[in-house]
Amino acid sequence: MKRTIIISIILVITLSISLLIINTGGQKITAAGNGPNGPGDIYAAGGTPCVAAYSTARALYGSYNGPLYQVRRSSDNATKDIPVLTTGGFADSSVQDSFLSGKTGTISIIYDQSGHGNHLKVAPAGGAGKADVEAIATSEKLQVGGNWVYSVFTSAGMGYRNNNTTGVATGDQPESMYMVTSGKHFNGACCYDFGNAETNNMDTGNGHMEAIYYGNCTWWGKGGGNGPWVMADLENGLFAGQSLSANQNNTPIASTYVTAMLKGKPGEFCIKGGDSNSGTLKTMYEGARPTANGYNPMHKEGAIILGIGGDNSNGSAGTFYEGCITTGYSSNETDEAIQKNIIEAGYGGSGTSTGTTSAPTPTTSTSTSTSTSTSTSTPTSNVTFYRDYYYSGSAVSLGVGNYTMSQLASAGIPNDSVSSIKVPSGYQVEVYADDNFSGTKWTFNADNANFGSSGCNDVMSSVKIIKN
Repeated sequence: MKRTIIISIILVITLSISLLIINTGGQKITAAGNGPNGPGDIYAAGGTPCVAAYSTARALYGSYNGPLYQVRRSSDNATKDIPVLTTGGFADSSVQDSFLSGKTGTISIIYDQSGHGNHLKVAPAGGAGKADVEAIATSEKLQVGGNWVYSVFTSAGMGYRNNNTTGVATGDQPESMYMVTSGKHFNGACCYDFGNAETNNMDTGNGHMEAIYYGNCTWWGKGGGNGPWVMADLENGLFAGQSLSANQNNTPIASTYVTAMLKGKPGEFCIKGGDSNSGTLKTMYEGARPTANGYNPMHKEGAIILGIGGDNSNGSAGTFYEGCITTGYSSNETDEAIQKNIIEAGYGGSGTSTGTTSAPTPTTSTSTSTSTSTSTSTPTSNVTFYRDYYYSGSAVSLGVGNYTMSQLASAGIPNDSVSSIKVPSGYQVEVYADDNFSGTKWTFNADNANFGSSGCNDVMSSVKIIKN
């Protein structure tokens, strides 16, 4: 009898700590929890296990020892998986630094740590936008828990997606999700989302999405003040509350690092937000679904998106540090445990460091935007325009002056043909979408390796080069 009991106990223990192992291009990823050491473990302990878990900064499970993301080197298209320093630890950014060795690189895969294989790759074209490009891998370097790591820093034209997921909620099934994002890098365009979306890259109707939005877009709903807000993208509407009317209880959150959370179940949804460095989460809204047709019941499809809308609306900007999607509607206790874990992770450490390839924001021709990049170009008296991304293809250098479409053509730059630019220190370049310095304008004060990231790839029709 005693032997039977002992064997039974051993079997129960063995089953309870069983591991799910999947293969990712030659590497084994182990997803399991050995206690509430990370958000994935916390959600599992709360009865709402993750079906997707992503971060370029850290492991989200206490026993995760696989790659966090993959980097693509632009010079030769070679790729490298970026591992954790230790099991359950932070990213080993030195692997990325050594692999790129000062060259340009992009984030080609963001690995799913949950074990479901829901990895994110660059998003294809959709109903509202052409195919996206990968985020520059070195745009933002920051400290988390005293360790240097990189973020997924995206501008217009960048985004990630997986249309063939496993385990993600569909129909009116319950789910929860959170992300840590930047309160200093956002815009008012559509739509910086993370969450559940359509599987065909198209707008298939109300209620076919359930994704966290962060920014200050006011095309649909809004919160109090001027934003930025955490809202719910439920398709054909960003909701700060039940309706598209301003929800004054949904207050702006603009801390350096922001915890954004969304939960949904039959008949109800919940929006929460807070400072990722301190305090508890605020419930911005919890209650009934929108009353318009299609939102109750929901018609979720189960794809996962990051940095874009469900139909690939990709005019937004944002930064992704980590995030999870679960099955089930998490408890308030679980939500606060997630927030506590994020605070303890230590976003910001002793300071952040921004890389050299962040892109400027497009503006109208009557206003100016300034690139946040730090120029790394060698001293020269000319601005160099390149036909292809990452300073490749045919190149033409121009000095100070104003150049119309015909003048650019005479200089060897065909209309709508520029994809990257090198700007010497002390110079400013104003790129115009139309001839004679009209239409949308983009302003560059530093090198930009990827015009697609700022929404101006192959659109330049006239340009002004100014020496400051």
